[in-house]
Amino acid sequence: MIKAVLFDLDGTLADTAPDLGYAINRMRTARGLPQLPLAATRPVTSLGARGLLEVGLEVTPEHSSYDALREEFLAIYADNLCRETRLFPGMAELLAELERRAMPWGVVTNKAERFTFPLLDRLGLGRRAACVIGGDTTGKLKPDPAPLFAASDRLGIAPPHCLYLGDDRRDVDAGRAAGMKVVVATFGYLNGTDPATWNADAMIAQPSELLRYLDQD
Repeated sequence: MIKAVLFDLDGTLADTAPDLGYAINRMRTARGLPQLPLAATRPVTSLGARGLLEVGLEVTPEHSSYDALREEFLAIYADNLCRETRLFPGMAELLAELERRAMPWGVVTNKAERFTFPLLDRLGLGRRAACVIGGDTTGKLKPDPAPLFAASDRLGIAPPHCLYLGDDRRDVDAGRAAGMKVVVATFGYLNGTDPATWNADAMIAQPSELLRYLDQD
């Protein structure tokens, strides 16, 4: 029986693509480059700075300027965390229904705590989440299962009784390694790959469908 639901943040709980795209476009504008449409940056949003810098400036972590450019990107993003970021349609209703059922929910993301906590607060979720695990909380990033184990520990609910909802192959791999049920949010970013190949327990096209999955559990 599922007793708790854990959410990835970017591309699952909230649509953060517009603000991350804004940050890389600020960098492009400063360099005399034309802005990229959201359609170009959205698919790599779940990869964070690494994905946006590669798409926006053709810079990978091996580049000598990568670290400096990453810090520039993150500084811009920190000042623009919630310009256009919103919960995905239907997500607010899903969270309210989980709370009505007294089913705790939390967030497990690779986004660093210094962005995660302020963003959740601005979305009105900071005090509602039963646990929040950021990318630097455990020193491990998904697909390592350590963040999900940390969430399970904080909730006091064993991994087999937790469900993890994500939009990236790393989410599925982490959830599997942690022994949790794993569902893919196909309304998320998906990083340009086919979620049907990820070996998840289920896929949902909108948040409300998760309730039907829980009711079948």
